[in-house]
Amino acid sequence: MKKRICSVALAAMLLMALLVGCAAPTPAASPTPATDATPATDATPATDATPAATALKIGMVTDAGTIDDKSFNQGTWEGILKSQTELGTDVKYIKPGGEATADYTQEIQNLYDAGYKFIVTPGFKFSLAIYEMQEKYADAKFVLLDATPADESFAEKIAPNTLCLLFAEHQSGFMAGIAAALTAQTGDLGFVGGMAVPAVQKFNWGFQQGVKYANENLGTSCEIKAENCVYQGTFSDVAAGQQLAATMYDRGVKIIFAAAGGVGVGVINEGKTRRTAGQDVWVCGVDVDQYADGIYEGEKSVILTSAMKKLDIATFDAIKAEMDGKFEGGKVLMFDASNDGIGLPVENPNLSADIAAKCADVFAKIKSGEIKIADTEAGLLP
Repeated sequence: MKKRICSVALAAMLLMALLVGCAAPTPAASPTPATDATPATDATPATDATPAATALKIGMVTDAGTIDDKSFNQGTWEGILKSQTELGTDVKYIKPGGEATADYTQEIQNLYDAGYKFIVTPGFKFSLAIYEMQEKYADAKFVLLDATPADESFAEKIAPNTLCLLFAEHQSGFMAGIAAALTAQTGDLGFVGGMAVPAVQKFNWGFQQGVKYANENLGTSCEIKAENCVYQGTFSDVAAGQQLAATMYDRGVKIIFAAAGGVGVGVINEGKTRRTAGQDVWVCGVDVDQYADGIYEGEKSVILTSAMKKLDIATFDAIKAEMDGKFEGGKVLMFDASNDGIGLPVENPNLSADIAAKCADVFAKIKSGEIKIADTEAGLLP
């Protein structure tokens, strides 16, 4: 695969990679199977049941995008909803009016003042907010996904009341690259990211390495050109995502891996439009199993497979640990192939039995350590 420079929006966000790099994560325990949950469309609990007066009150502040973004926010919220159903928790989420640290700290304060003192925050943008609030509200518990608390100079501090959950996105992206290359066999593949932040970059780098591995070991001949590897710059611009996908498909790209939140929804929309018109194009989803989001006719979906992070399971397990008196504050837990914290969906209707078997074999080799995947650019498209 040719290595070229890929234009990256919001270069300043690259500094946030320091947040993950300076952490010393320990492997998380093997997650327990999750149950399906329907995301709420507003900040009220998803069921009509009235929580007990002593119920643990779980609050969530959304990252950029919405609670039903078909991706990171939604996956986290589904884990919280599962705790409501199975553990009887009282749950609430708030969507900030902006994306500045002050917006996040204000909503964290609002949750705290309302008695929601177990607060879940998904995304690297909460790093500074949690750094500040974990000290201000020492009697609260915080769960921070995809980042560690750090000040404006990137000095990290994880207080005893904060638990950080990180994921091996590069491994999950690698699996998407394997599936995409085996499906396409030859020709161009593409990547659309939201913001150029560590988690999204690792999805990209893993995807490229997966395609490279398939080319070298599984008989494929696919390429990711620099012009087909882009970061849109937000996680919310659906229209821009659809336009980027249209441009790539017009260039002959067969499969696009979208790690972009709402921007990815636009990519999926364009893929659905094209498949409805009879074009043989695909999208690889991200964070959660996005098959249902890609349905365009009957049960047919444009989603080839999804590079999953078990967000719901990780979030639910953190809540259950708190209720069991086993909250692991002050730590970083890593979810990767070794504990089934990442991977492709169990069911992939658009993958042939042969391709699914080859993907399973590759995943087993990642899990055993036989295949090692870099979580840095390492000479790849950035």
